Amino acid sequence: MSVAASADQEEKPRPVRASVVGSAEFVLPYHQDKDVRSFTFDAQAAPYSRPLPGISGGLPTDARGTVKVSHYSAERDITYTSKGRVDCLVTGVRTATLTAVITEVSPGGPPIVGKRVGFSVHDGGDSKGEGEGGGKGRSTDRVGFSWNGVNLLPKGTTPPEEAPVGTCMAPAPYAPVTKGGYVVAHAELPSPPPSPKGSTEPAGPASK
Repeated sequence: MSVAASADQEEKPRPVRASVVGSAEFVLPYHQDKDVRSFTFDAQAAPYSRPLPGISGGLPTDARGTVKVSHYSAERDITYTSKGRVDCLVTGVRTATLTAVITEVSPGGPPIVGKRVGFSVHDGGDSKGEGEGGGKGRSTDRVGFSWNGVNLLPKGTTPPEEAPVGTCMAPAPYAPVTKGGYVVAHAELPSPPPSPKGSTEPAGPASK
């Protein structure tokens, strides 16, 4: 085996912190229209940075960053946008789920300020080109999200309600990207930091 081949087989160092970045347009596989939908992510892991009641040290999935949702309605000839603050991120190899709390909605958009929404990402790892299709230069990235037909609570004969979204909760990335793309940097969830000197409370969550 050559030195070059041996070097190629060496495992590349993993990033210290997970992240998801990028912007892309996508289509809904179950609904064809002329609307233009896109998500923009700039999310970075920030483990144990968001204390919660009973979990003063935060969680390994804590994260920070921003998301932007854009939806051009061809029927109304208007683009609606919303922005959110990332609060959770967990990754695998070329895949991620993240959640964000909406902080801003453009005029005419849905009344969702303060609501948590979830996203999933599949990083196809190829050229971020003209969209899914298998050809050279075409992205095979995909996204998923926690509304528009998922995350419902069926209740007998009454119309189902949309369920609240928990941190890092999102469906599989079912919608193919058509333009742009995402990069997922995977990192394992870290162990809790040491407890502060003199404290008997664990810095992170403990199993029950």
